[in-house]
Amino acid sequence: MSVIPTLPGVHSTFVDTPRLRQHVLTSGPENGVPVLFIHGNASSAAFWEEVMTKLPAGYRAIAPDLRGYGETEDKLIDATRGFGDWIDDLLALKAALKINRYHIAGHSLGGAIAMWLIAADANHIRSATLVAPGSPYGFGGTKGLDGKPCNPDFAGSGGGIVNAAFTQRMAKGDRSLDDPQSAPRVVMNSFYFKPPFKAWREEDLLSSMLSEKIGPDKYPGDLTPSPNWPHVAPGGKGPANALSPKYLGESVQRFITCAPKPPILWVRGSHDQIVADMSLFCLGTLGKLGVVPGWPGDDAYPPQPMVGQTRAVLEQYASHGGAFNEVIMTDTGHSPFIEQPDAFMKHFLARLA
Repeated sequence: MSVIPTLPGVHSTFVDTPRLRQHVLTSGPENGVPVLFIHGNASSAAFWEEVMTKLPAGYRAIAPDLRGYGETEDKLIDATRGFGDWIDDLLALKAALKINRYHIAGHSLGGAIAMWLIAADANHIRSATLVAPGSPYGFGGTKGLDGKPCNPDFAGSGGGIVNAAFTQRMAKGDRSLDDPQSAPRVVMNSFYFKPPFKAWREEDLLSSMLSEKIGPDKYPGDLTPSPNWPHVAPGGKGPANALSPKYLGESVQRFITCAPKPPILWVRGSHDQIVADMSLFCLGTLGKLGVVPGWPGDDAYPPQPMVGQTRAVLEQYASHGGAFNEVIMTDTGHSPFIEQPDAFMKHFLARLA
């Protein structure tokens, strides 16, 4: 039984693999076509439940809590492997559940992980749906559509750029409305969604958000002092460091050239402030806006063009024989599948079909 109450038709279970014990939400018939759902950062599988319950008969939804999140066994993430620990965990889960061919859907961090999973397991993936995916080059510290690092040590990415007050509140399980910049509830309602939207499962989604494992070796992870603005470079532990372009760059080419190439649906919100070309979570943006002092200027450290980088990589994927379709859902933020579930399902089901 999950700590977070599940929706009717969604079942909570634990699956033991050689790597770790994973908490998994499932729905639909056991012999249905598998659909693997991958959640984002500061969330858990619970974010996908409403979509899971809307799948037609004949599909089997499988949504694990990733390593470092939710109720999955608390094991550390080796960030120097990029997304490697998560990919190996998902492949181990797939083997334990005896899954052969399957669809995947990933949100935010989960969307970026989905691209790595395509590179690792393309032969078995029927289709992929990327919802507000992080840039294939990682989060922070890059410029240009080709993901060139702003600094050789990738300063401006990794655990050191995470708001310390936010992680402290996460660790305490803070459910207050005390601070607009660090209270998890306020962050969720201001940035996961386009205000004034509030999810009808707000309390459950907040619990999901607070389920992330917090600590210097967990989230946000460690950091390395840097002589380059903003004077922090990535460490080697935890999910925020695993998102650093320092550890992700080589994976982009593997994704572009993988074979075969499952068709991709890319869905993003028109008002996303987290994954955007002027993301309010990017230090390049915050420096340009004068929020973070000492910004060295657009030539040295511009806002990361996250959406542009994703589009450029998907266009290369298409030029190598793949196919993708970009859908921009209006009046939504970072989580269009929660903000407008019925509209999202029309696009999603068309892709599955």
